Formats: sequence, C-alpha cells, structure tokens
Amino acid sequence: MRADYHMHFEKGSYDEEWVEGFFHQAALLGLDEIGISEHSHTFPEFESLYYDDLILDDSFIGQFQKKWLKTNKFKYTLDEYFAFMAKLKKKHKVKTGIEVCNFQNQDAVRDILKDYKFDYVIGSVHFLDGWAYDSAEIMAQWDKEDLNDVYEEYTQEIEKLAASGLYDVLGHPYNIRLFHYIPEFDATPYLIRAVAALKKANMVVDINTGTFYRYPIAEITPYYKFMGVASQEGLPVIITSDAHKPEDCGAYHDEAVNYARSYGYKNTIRFTQRQREVVPLE
Repeated sequence: MRADYHMHFEKGSYDEEWVEGFFHQAALLGLDEIGISEHSHTFPEFESLYYDDLILDDSFIGQFQKKWLKTNKFKYTLDEYFAFMAKLKKKHKVKTGIEVCNFQNQDAVRDILKDYKFDYVIGSVHFLDGWAYDSAEIMAQWDKEDLNDVYEEYTQEIEKLAASGLYDVLGHPYNIRLFHYIPEFDATPYLIRAVAALKKANMVVDINTGTFYRYPIAEITPYYKFMGVASQEGLPVIITSDAHKPEDCGAYHDEAVNYARSYGYKNTIRFTQRQREVVPLE
C-alpha cells in the first residue's frame, strides 16, 4: 500500500477547495490513502501546555517563541477539525490523525485525547528544555549546545513519550541532525535506548522525507544508524512526507520506500481507529 499519514493543513485553512490540492497530488503519485496529522498547536485545547513548557522570557529564544505562539496558532477546535474531516471522508480515502508535541504533562494530553476517535496519534519531540530546536530563526542556539546533552535530552523525551502509552507513532526520530550539527561521538547507545522504549510501547517509526527537502541536512529521517537499530529490533514503519503544502504531499515517497527496503522492510502499517493492519510496502 502507498500511503502518507504525516501532513498538515496549517499553511491554509479548513477550506475544501484549498485542501483538494493534497488529494490531487496524492492521486498523481498513486497514493492509495493519506492521513492528516494536524499539529497540536492548531488546537486551543493544547494552548496552556505550550505556555507551560516553552521558554517565553525576554531572551533571544523566548522573544521568538512568544511571537511564534501568536502566529497562526490555536485557530480550530478539535471538534471543528473532526467535523471538517468528516466532510472530506465523504469524498476521499483519508484518515484523521494528530501530531502532539512532547509536553511534560502527559496526563493533560491523555485527558484531551480521550474524547476523540483518531485513526492514529503521532508523538514528536519538538522541544528540548523549552527550546524549539527545529526553528531556523533561532538555530544560532545550536552553537551554544553540547551535543552530548542534546542527544541525552532528546532520548529522554522519546522515553517519556513512549512510557505514556498514548502514541502510535514516533514522528521523525532524531531529526536533531537537521541543521548539520553532527556529533563526533558514537550516538548508538542513545539509539538503542530509544528503540527499546519504542518497542516496549509498540510504537511505529515515521520514515519522514521532510528533512530531505525542507532542511539543510537533506537526508531522510531517521538517519541510517537509527534505521539499523530499529530494523534489527523489528520496529514497524510508515512512509511520510511531513507535507505542509498540497504540492508536497507524498514528496520523495519512492526514495523513502527504497530506503526502508534497504534495511529489509517489506511491510508498512495501515491505521484505522487506532487499530493496525500490516500491508505490503509499495
């Protein structure tokens, strides 16, 4: 099956004419099914968690992140999202997902998610100690960071997400390479810990092409060393584009499939109402 479960409508609006572009692009690429995984910052239900966790002081990071939270955020409720997706499902094969940031209060996340019937839930590490490390506007902070500390904290965040039992998929694992800050030390012990946590939680790996076409690293995430450990442990995978615009739906899908196959993968996962079906990787 050719599917792409990681994409977002946030660059546009809940307008059927605009989102039709995603389905048009999917058809051009021969995708059998797509899924929308709106960021949790789309929804006001999560707003207080961002204000609890992010650096929002008068520092370089804090000033940017305060503006970030005021820009195109928290504009649709979860009820509005599900109503819009119900309209789309009348015309298209589309699944309703969500991508949730690595909030420290996982009990609050559980309370928000429990009332909604998602097809799948992606958990992604987007913040390290309150810093949105993947934001190009504040990437200068990377020059101040010890990569040993970055890898330790990132791995701890994966372990917390997995331990919560709330997530089906880990989004773009170890995309901390995205601005070409590559450690000289062997990161394998961190990868082994992360894969062990994912395996215990029965989570799926998101093979994500977003870092290939949107970031300087220009590589598919997760990177090769993680893929080696994950494949040895038999973690299942999905292939995604992390599209934020219609034209990026399914971007570099075939390249990602070939990448997965190079590690012995022959199958992927189809999600429906948090249930899984193992299907051939195409």
